[in-house]
Amino acid sequence: MPEDLPAESAESRGTERHEPRDLDSVMAERHRLLSLAFRMTGTLADAEDVVQETYVRWYRLEPEERDGIAVPAAWLMRVASRISLDLLGSARVRRETYVGQWLPEPVPADLFADTANVPLTSSRLVADPLERVTLDDAVSMALLTVLEAMTPAERVAFVLHDVFRVPFDEIADVVGRSAAATRQLATSARRHVRRGRSAQVSPHQHDEVVRAFRDATVGGDLEDLLRVLAPDVELRVDGGGFVNAAPRVIRGSDHVARWFMGVMNKQPALRLERRDTADGLGYVIRNEGRRYGVVTFGVSDECVTNVWMMLNPRKLTNWPPD
Repeated sequence: MPEDLPAESAESRGTERHEPRDLDSVMAERHRLLSLAFRMTGTLADAEDVVQETYVRWYRLEPEERDGIAVPAAWLMRVASRISLDLLGSARVRRETYVGQWLPEPVPADLFADTANVPLTSSRLVADPLERVTLDDAVSMALLTVLEAMTPAERVAFVLHDVFRVPFDEIADVVGRSAAATRQLATSARRHVRRGRSAQVSPHQHDEVVRAFRDATVGGDLEDLLRVLAPDVELRVDGGGFVNAAPRVIRGSDHVARWFMGVMNKQPALRLERRDTADGLGYVIRNEGRRYGVVTFGVSDECVTNVWMMLNPRKLTNWPPD
């Protein structure tokens, strides 16, 4: 973990006080900080750790140090971002020992409503909206998997700039680079995101394709299922070592279709319960009435191109068990 930031940081310079120092105003930032940290780390457990450590550092400050911070929300955001950056570096090492495939945590579509696209740091906004990717509050699996492919510095720069509208000179202090280098980080990250969105379909089309997938799977019709899967479809299943799961990515429509048919034949008590997810229509998987997992989909060209199945119970805490 980096050392505690001094009170006189980039966000705290200036004389105007924008927020009171009372506990309620500081704690009111918690949900947005959690939203920030989740986009940085990909799991709610890690995000909670980041936010908790951020508040620990706030309370370690002397009263006069806290009084010297002009924008407490900005200070909290900067510390949370620094902690997330360090955690991302260590997370890659930890995932080398993860059992099976690792996926980000799926969350309900409205979990972080009204936390993005509102500046968290100061009254200064990003000057050029063309330098941002338009994103909504929903944190989709499609976006999270793209974020996972970025370097830690790219991810932090992208989330701070394109989601929370933080200027590059402030982000530069977080990632320890010049403002120009930080701008390049965000540009590179943005290319990743735009490539991932190039073949997206409308929400209506997405949901129609997913419904067809569900009908074919539940109905046991292999030919119908093959028709709704892209030839190069990929299935990823995260069991975390707690649940039997495919240890590697399953690729190709025939392999994916036969895997699903095999699962449904072996476990006839499984049910797919419709849920609106950040990716669009998805399903909670129930086994004899109990929550077993969550499955979400990527769709392009009227076919399912990605299936993300979360079975790790530690990453299903925001989905009702019954």
